Amino acid sequence: MERRVAALALLAALLCVGPSEARIVKVPPGPLVRVEGQPVSIKCDVTQYEGPREQEFDWILLKEKKRQVNLISTFETDFPDSSLRSRVDSGDISLPRLQDNVVELRIKAAKPQDSGTYQCRTPSTDMVATGNYEAQVMLTVIPNTLKVSPQAPPQALPEGSDLVLSCNVTRDLTHSTYLSVSWSVKKAASSEELLTFGPGEGVTTGAGLAQRFADGGVRFVPGGNGVFELVVSRLMASDGGVYSCTGTEWTSESRKWVSIVQSVKEMGGVTVTPTDQSLSVKTSSPSPSPLLLYPGNTLTLLCSVAADNLDALALEVGWLADGRELIRMDRGGVVISNSSKGAGPSLERTGAGEYRLRLREVSGVDGGVYACKTRAFVKQGGAWLQTAEKTSDGVTVKVLEIKPNFNLTLKAALAPNTTGDPAELVCHVSAITHLPAQSRLAVKWEHAAPPGDTSNPTLVASLDPHGNLLPGPAYAERLKSGLVALSRVQSNAFKLRFLQMQDVDGGQYVCTVSSWSVSSQGDVTVTSEYKSSPLPVQWVRRDPVVNVAAKTVRKASVGGATLEMSCEVFTKNLDEPGYSVEILWRDDLNGANKTIVTLNPDNVMQHGPGTEPNRRDALVLTKSAATEFRFRLESVQLSDKGYYWCKVTAFKKQNPGQTWTKVKSSESNKIKLDFQENGLSFSIKLQSDSSSIFPMETATMKCSLTLLGSSSQGGDVAYAVRWYFSRLRGGGASILLASMNRFGVVSKADRNSSSDVSVERNDTGAFLLSIHGTQSSDSGEYQCVVTPWYVSASTGAWTESGELTSSRVFLTVKFAVWDSLKLPLLYGAAAALGNFLFVFTVTPFVKKVT
Repeated sequence: MERRVAALALLAALLCVGPSEARIVKVPPGPLVRVEGQPVSIKCDVTQYEGPREQEFDWILLKEKKRQVNLISTFETDFPDSSLRSRVDSGDISLPRLQDNVVELRIKAAKPQDSGTYQCRTPSTDMVATGNYEAQVMLTVIPNTLKVSPQAPPQALPEGSDLVLSCNVTRDLTHSTYLSVSWSVKKAASSEELLTFGPGEGVTTGAGLAQRFADGGVRFVPGGNGVFELVVSRLMASDGGVYSCTGTEWTSESRKWVSIVQSVKEMGGVTVTPTDQSLSVKTSSPSPSPLLLYPGNTLTLLCSVAADNLDALALEVGWLADGRELIRMDRGGVVISNSSKGAGPSLERTGAGEYRLRLREVSGVDGGVYACKTRAFVKQGGAWLQTAEKTSDGVTVKVLEIKPNFNLTLKAALAPNTTGDPAELVCHVSAITHLPAQSRLAVKWEHAAPPGDTSNPTLVASLDPHGNLLPGPAYAERLKSGLVALSRVQSNAFKLRFLQMQDVDGGQYVCTVSSWSVSSQGDVTVTSEYKSSPLPVQWVRRDPVVNVAAKTVRKASVGGATLEMSCEVFTKNLDEPGYSVEILWRDDLNGANKTIVTLNPDNVMQHGPGTEPNRRDALVLTKSAATEFRFRLESVQLSDKGYYWCKVTAFKKQNPGQTWTKVKSSESNKIKLDFQENGLSFSIKLQSDSSSIFPMETATMKCSLTLLGSSSQGGDVAYAVRWYFSRLRGGGASILLASMNRFGVVSKADRNSSSDVSVERNDTGAFLLSIHGTQSSDSGEYQCVVTPWYVSASTGAWTESGELTSSRVFLTVKFAVWDSLKLPLLYGAAAALGNFLFVFTVTPFVKKVT
């Protein structure tokens, strides 16, 4: 208390000296949020003051209802409230001086009751009391609800795999606080920061992880319910260590992040197994080593690569022949061959870690010891790092260079004498040398026609080394049906058999026999090939003859009658043939041919594309005898007029149940269908109810049709009517007004007039055109054009008659003078009356006012 009295005396003395600058006391702007049990520090400084350099400070806690609690002072030791004396004495609450004019209030472990407004005061030492002598800030102490729950990672992982570090960080959101999560790894005695997420949305990486994070080798994956994951891809051996997860709760003060509580949890240790420890390379083949091949065989070797984490590795696989690299597939899948051989080796990936080497058409130089060499890579950042290299055990390959030799003899065991006879050709193999026990023979038969020309032979068929029949395109159908057959009658003899020789089978035949070796891997390769001398096969040929004659059985002389025509076939050199018949038609001798109806060799009738759908029921084509066919056309019409004839094609079957084979075709003479159709005669007349009308009236015109020389029976005559209009008398361009087709459907053309037209039929041959609301623009000539349709008495079909055109009728629309003057006179009278009433009623009123 004595120090305070002295200070007040000093203050009074200073006030007598004169004016000073304004004192400024400052504390953090706040509000401040801290966590229970965590330290709290609040700075307070004073500037622009006078007096001693060292200033004094008092801290007061303002509670609710403006209750003040003295906290601590730099000036008086007995300043703290009795409720806080023990905390001050124990150092839990302290006020260290940082500078002469700066102090810091410190609370070692905040308690919930520490929440409130903290006020920092400075006793005045200035000459004049100006500025502020106190400042305050609000502090809120919240419970510690931060929880960090990491998931233990695998203790050991192979190199190149992915490590997932999962950590759950949560807190109860009672105030506006923020979270961050970070990961670190401890290797030996040092610790390395890996990645931090938050507070906010930012991600910060450690110096050693920045490039891997930028390249995607390290990824941060936020999850739901406070779960966060750090994924380290393509692990290296150097990534091993003890991993930890840190959760931090933050508050924002003056646009700065302030950590208010932190929790560090160890996740566990991770060991990364090097690829070299698990990588294995093995070479295998379909048969035990050494491999025995013949020249022309294909060498096939398999390379199997295995590792603990094969999918995460990029492999480079190469094959060595006697230590020399033969071919290689780099880690990108590009195959690089170092062979100068024509076809060269091939290397392909057949599965995960499986690689196949193929070397086709081997020769003696391809023998040796083959081994598979593998390199494993893991990508780190933008570069590939080699992690392991291994070479498999070798496989010995031997190539035997021995070419088999033999002779061929081709003979006709059964020769044909004429067309249709059977034939058998035998190809015999003899004088066989240097043919290994596992070798096989294959044969190929070829045919050349005419005799003596073998430059472009036709393949009949072949038997491959496995005994499979491979037919040639020209003989495929006959081989399938059994008309031609190939067989191996002995181990060294092959037979070609024809059940019935056809004319096209004449010519020269050649057999080609090839030997095939079977490698220890099961592959077959041709080792030698020999061709026989040509064998001519000829006989006396009998060319087939087919002639067709057409004649009229029933003549159609009038419409509606029936035309019947027969087609008789005459043949030579044909045994039990079948026939297809095609009825052709053309409207005149120079017209195009149309197929009306057909009959196949199995007597199935079909309509041709030249048949109208509504005429199909009138057509009949049948087989009336072994070599005769009847065609009938019922109810002939005008459209049926023209020429009819037959086209007959002879077919043969080699065996019952086999398909038909075409032999020869022939066409008959032409039969003409012609008759006269007598139509109906009509007359047409057009008349108008009036030739002159006034505007807005209706004009009606009647177009009448009369049937001459015959009377129609209900419904067998119909009319299509069109109405035309021309503005000029005696000619000019006519425009279509309206039409009605023969079914009664009315269509009206677009008109530039306010009037309207209508068309109706009021009698069998009477049609009315009405113009409603006529205008002066409707003056002109009118005409009707009619197309009659009638049912033909001979055919029963609707027939179109010639077009009929009526005479012209001129219609005049008068100009009504009185109607044109009525409205102007009425308007004038109304205006005069209005003017009179205005003068009569308004003028006396104006005078009275004046």
